[in-house]
Amino acid sequence: MEKTLKIMSVVLIILFGIVAILLLDIIFIKAYTETETEQPVTAGSVQSMQTIKYSPGNFIDEKDIKIYDDEIIIKIKNASLSKYKSSGSMAPVFNIGANGIIIQPESEDQINVGDITTFEKNNRLIVHRVIKKSTDKQGTYFITKGDNNNFNDPKIRFSDIKYITIAIIY
Repeated sequence: MEKTLKIMSVVLIILFGIVAILLLDIIFIKAYTETETEQPVTAGSVQSMQTIKYSPGNFIDEKDIKIYDDEIIIKIKNASLSKYKSSGSMAPVFNIGANGIIIQPESEDQINVGDITTFEKNNRLIVHRVIKKSTDKQGTYFITKGDNNNFNDPKIRFSDIKYITIAIIY
């Protein structure tokens, strides 16, 4: 009986130690991830899950961003600055006064669902998000839509696309 109690005591001590280590590990991992990265919060409702939007692609590597006390340097090949008219179609992502950093895409492979593109239709430049990329008999096409619009734009081709917005600075 005494030997059984000793064995049970040792087993309980070992189990307690394992549980304590696991709890500490979880606490430290949670504290690390909460301080080092931002975690997006999603609402738990079915309706919110149906309205999820695609995010733009990652065009800027972390190694190309240098942050100093008095300046930020972002290395982007062939980039230029863009301004936007107040049409409201892309609100609240951007509106008049926002500064965009744009690049000219080199191929249709560089453009993905979620990217914000500037394309030309009827001699007008339109800035909308790609919501579909597919192919038909004529090749690759894109369907775009203003984030604040209730309708999709007609098909556009790579030749229509002038720029991809890769950053927005408010």
